[in-house]
Amino acid sequence: MAVTQNLLQGLLFLVRNSLPFMFVFAVLGFLLPSVSLAFFPFLPIVLFTLMSLTLLGMKQNELIKRLSSKGIWLYAMLHSAVFMGVVSVIGWWLAFDSDLLLAIVAVGATGSLFATPAIVRALGFDSLQAMAMTIATTLVLPLSIFITLIFFQTQSVKLDWGSYFIRLVVFIFGPMLFSFFVHRFLPEETLSRFLMKISPYTILLVFAFPFGLVGSFRVLFDQDPMMALNYFLIATGLCCLFFALSYLFYRKHGKAIALTAAITSGNRNVLLTYSIAGTLLGPAFLPLAGALQIPTYLLPVFTRWLNRSLLK
Repeated sequence: MAVTQNLLQGLLFLVRNSLPFMFVFAVLGFLLPSVSLAFFPFLPIVLFTLMSLTLLGMKQNELIKRLSSKGIWLYAMLHSAVFMGVVSVIGWWLAFDSDLLLAIVAVGATGSLFATPAIVRALGFDSLQAMAMTIATTLVLPLSIFITLIFFQTQSVKLDWGSYFIRLVVFIFGPMLFSFFVHRFLPEETLSRFLMKISPYTILLVFAFPFGLVGSFRVLFDQDPMMALNYFLIATGLCCLFFALSYLFYRKHGKAIALTAAITSGNRNVLLTYSIAGTLLGPAFLPLAGALQIPTYLLPVFTRWLNRSLLK
């Protein structure tokens, strides 16, 4: 009994301090690269579980209504097309080599992280809005990547469409359908009791992503520390750029919407992008994707600080 109580208290401590612990787990993954790389294959299971539990707590008709609004798709255009253009100009101005330029534009084309709604909920903002934004940016991803490869890559473009649509079904439409049937056939009172018990702990699943993805960056660091540092600085710059521009663009809509758009834009699902295009993205993409994990999971901490500062 005492062990169980101590375990629950430990989990509650992690929940209450979930935002800084996301960064802590990124650091742990960097310090324990072999464990991080071993955990990497299990991330799809964690992702499916996170999406399913997050969607269970949402009204599906309201989510579809949000997805039907023009504002969500205008955000998706900002998230992908506009930022692709911005980073292209910056990369050209800084004289990045062709591989690195392709990598940063591909990051600009990438949809939002599937863990974003859980992070947004932990910040106290509208997770339903973040979920709609995340799904919309994911749906435009194949077109964005195709355009990126046409303009920035010289090989013949052959996307893995089958893999992409399987991932759409598994990680978006599958959980949505699962949530629909649960809400349809399970008594609302029973479901509500279950969600009240489990929802606070959903955020703990997010810890798996920084821990499992940062191991590849540690491999690069061991091989070439200076190159790893350069990629880390570029990754940090991209996160800050996406965050700042989205916040400024949506500031007129109010602080909550602006911060939701900003952190949704700063989080990038680089793993899904690589699953679609693979080696067509060039040799610079995977190191940059690994480097993105640390600034990405610092964003929630910064966003909470910024939210509190704006209240003063």
